[in-house]
Amino acid sequence: MKSVEIYTSPLCGFCHAAKRLLTAKGVTFSEVDVLSQPDRKSEMIQRANGGRTVPQIFIGDTHVGGYDDLNALERAGKLDSLLAA
Repeated sequence: MKSVEIYTSPLCGFCHAAKRLLTAKGVTFSEVDVLSQPDRKSEMIQRANGGRTVPQIFIGDTHVGGYDDLNALERAGKLDSLLAA
């Protein structure tokens, strides 16, 4: 399974939803809290091609986007193959 990294904020409902979805699928992930680690926000923006909102989700080298994008992959049946590839 590919590594999964999520840039989050503790006040973000979409961040919690993304983590719940991944946890329900049994996916382990690393989390970067940009509120407690503000120096990492510029790293997130660069990796996300200018994306400034959280969550920003990465599966391996692929930038998935935010929760809506992650959920769309799940609904389309494409998330499992992305995680496994």
